[in-house]
Amino acid sequence: MNKLLRFLTLGAVLALGAAAMASAAGGADPAIGTWTLNLDKSKFHDNRAPKSLTRTYTAVASGTEMKVTGVAADGTAIAQNATLTYDGKDVPFTGSSEYDTLSLKKVNGTTVKSELKKAGNIVGHTTRTVSGQGKILTLSTAMKTTKGGTSHDVAVFDKQ
Repeated sequence: MNKLLRFLTLGAVLALGAAAMASAAGGADPAIGTWTLNLDKSKFHDNRAPKSLTRTYTAVASGTEMKVTGVAADGTAIAQNATLTYDGKDVPFTGSSEYDTLSLKKVNGTTVKSELKKAGNIVGHTTRTVSGQGKILTLSTAMKTTKGGTSHDVAVFDKQ
């Protein structure tokens, strides 16, 4: 009886360990939390740097909810949101005149690449990276300009 009990206990421990490892492999989104723009470390083209910007990522059943609030360079309020999935499928994005959907794919545990789309057409790309220590989030964005060129912005956020 003791051998059977030990065998069942060992089996339960191994099963729980495998489940924990499988969960960790999918991994929680390292962006979960609140992030504030560090203007000193960021670079924006054409004097478009916002006066302030806060990004909040929250785990929800359908993915990761992202809310962006702040004040634009011209003093208008910024209010954007999306529920992010990392399956490469388009998700709605509200609050931007430049794009209305985005699709995201995980590159690895700390990096995500996205395509930004307006009316189904790709208008830009963003790479989101969370530092190894989980304290810095960097968004590197390339957008098509109305003149046919490309603008590049790097937004650096500190975890709160």
